Amino acid sequence: MTGQDLWSYAPYKPFFHEAGDIYICRIAPEENEIHLEWLDTGAENYSVYYRVRGAESFALYGRVTECECTVTGLDTETEYEIYVEDEGKISRVRLARCGKGVGTTVNYLHPEDDAYSFSGKYLCSPSLLRHPDGFLLASMDLYAGGYPQNLTLIFRSDDNGESWHYVSELMPCFWGKLFIHKGELYMLACSTEYGDLLIGRSTDGGKTFSAPVSLLRGANGKNGSCGVHKNPQNMLVYNGRLYGTLEWGSWKNTEYYHAAMVMSCDENADLLDPKSWHFSEPLKYDPNWEGVAEDGFKGNIEGTLCVAPDGKLYNVMRYQTKEKKALAYLVNADDPDAPLTYSHAIDFPANLSKFTIKRDKVSGDYYTVATRRIDEPQTRRNLLSLMSSSDLKSWKVVCDLIDRRYESIEKIGFQYVDFEIEGDDIIYLCRTAINGANNYHDSNYQTFHRIKNFRDL
Repeated sequence: MTGQDLWSYAPYKPFFHEAGDIYICRIAPEENEIHLEWLDTGAENYSVYYRVRGAESFALYGRVTECECTVTGLDTETEYEIYVEDEGKISRVRLARCGKGVGTTVNYLHPEDDAYSFSGKYLCSPSLLRHPDGFLLASMDLYAGGYPQNLTLIFRSDDNGESWHYVSELMPCFWGKLFIHKGELYMLACSTEYGDLLIGRSTDGGKTFSAPVSLLRGANGKNGSCGVHKNPQNMLVYNGRLYGTLEWGSWKNTEYYHAAMVMSCDENADLLDPKSWHFSEPLKYDPNWEGVAEDGFKGNIEGTLCVAPDGKLYNVMRYQTKEKKALAYLVNADDPDAPLTYSHAIDFPANLSKFTIKRDKVSGDYYTVATRRIDEPQTRRNLLSLMSSSDLKSWKVVCDLIDRRYESIEKIGFQYVDFEIEGDDIIYLCRTAINGANNYHDSNYQTFHRIKNFRDL
């Protein structure tokens, strides 16, 4: 075999990994059914088999000519094993649990399904965008503590999110954000947790990407070595420059810090040329700053870029404290290499999970779809809310979108939302843990949602 300079695959198959002869590329369980999609092998028809998990034998559900099938008539809150077979070829056995869902399932992964164990076991890092050609794209990566964490899956919807289909995979790719710049599709990501910062471009709607270019060298983060930390956040053009956020640090370094940074380049530059990009000097958190919390941990993470009413560019960052606060850092728009400057604390009741803030061009107000905290009853990540602000400082709850406080805070989570404002609606992609997830953090779903007429709520 020859060497590879690819970033995209369909699918990526490591040596000796039991991927099966037929690749099941998407699973979407509902309350009484399981939808499957697999890659075409050229067979005239396919046989779909299923059984209750652990039962003595599989039953034939049916034969289909298409590369997808919905197995119906199943029992809710029940786990199933399922596989596909054609002329002498067979897929690996996949797991799924039926249960009442939320929104539209883009993809699902049972916590004990080892189909992607070479990267991870849970679905993370939701990224959503509307392609200039009209369709929607959604991406997510595979993660788990102690795993390589380096594979990303991409899906597409041609009917505004009502149904989804597999597109491709990126390897290595973690914490990735799909974005459009000058009409072209890009992915900005890390090679793995705290790895190299990578960027690539697709000219065919995400089916294939150019070989990734490394913009900043990182580490692997497994032994406490500091490297690049980021999350799927909006890229923003400001004063002729394209900006993104990131941090430098590690959860396991002895100082326990994530130093805040931004990256930027001229909006007309070649984004695939590393020399086009500038990185601000990392700024470590200082517990002596005015307005910070007494119990704040050493550093902020997962910042989102916002242009405030005063016209200045800020990086508003998640803040791990019992106090409901986020921290805002001022970006030096005159010197792309200059460090951020701490500005002020913000009262923000969704500070313990990643959030994105976007400004509505119609009203001028700022919006976020985020995991909200309230004191009673107890919440962790089981309450998802739409919130707004007119000044980027004072936030109000517009409405609660998903409220599962009546269920276990240890097992339910709606988090890391990526969203777009489209006309009178907000669409969003959520990292969702329900129906037998490993825990609230280790999500088994990626779900798509629409908030209709959000300005009237």
